[in-house]
Amino acid sequence: MTVDTLALDEATRSRLLGVATGTLTTVLLKKGLRNVWLRGTMPLAPGQPRLVGRAFTLRFVSAREDLATPASWGSPISTRAAIEAMPAGCIAVVGAMGVTDAGIFGDILCARMQKRGVAGLVTDGVVRDIEGVLGTGLPVWCQGTAAPASVNGLTFVGWQEAIDCGGVAVFPNDVIVVDRDGAVLIPASMLAAVVDAAVEQERLEGWIMGQVNQGVPLPGLYPPNAETQSRYDAWARDQGPA
Repeated sequence: MTVDTLALDEATRSRLLGVATGTLTTVLLKKGLRNVWLRGTMPLAPGQPRLVGRAFTLRFVSAREDLATPASWGSPISTRAAIEAMPAGCIAVVGAMGVTDAGIFGDILCARMQKRGVAGLVTDGVVRDIEGVLGTGLPVWCQGTAAPASVNGLTFVGWQEAIDCGGVAVFPNDVIVVDRDGAVLIPASMLAAVVDAAVEQERLEGWIMGQVNQGVPLPGLYPPNAETQSRYDAWARDQGPA
């Protein structure tokens, strides 16, 4: 719980806001990473914006009756304490073991996160008090809702440590991008290279879509063969840097 959250510079965040999670999975696949899409993390409400932020991690384990009690909510190691450590702009990524019958956060906790400037909540679990959660305006990606509290099925054990969320290893300060297709992780150490490649891939695919709309058939276009790549390169030179 001592890992400081690194700031994400605005230029990087802005560039990633223009990149779809589907594009990111393709770029990461080309770099050898297949397991980067956090399973079960889908938008709680329609119209939620694409978000980019550093991961602030929280971890639950299976419920143990002597630890997972209402009294634990007031412990120094609690979801309440973790929320007070969250910096503005981070994305809270909560490993909840895929449990769907105990809500990890409700409306009051989400309201506090929103007040602290947290960008969003991503979890492979569920939330509770859905009407109140939606009313806070905090964007949430999860598996849905459940009325029982977290202690009915989970024990909270810490924050800012490595977690499993949706079958993906998430470390503090990894970068998370979320949109309507769910959440994708970019390892912190690969951020610069991934951003450059993803922005270029997005531009290439936009050009290809334009070719499709003009009636160009797919073979040799997508993926581009040498002749298509040459045509794209000439177009890109005329356009200037991405």
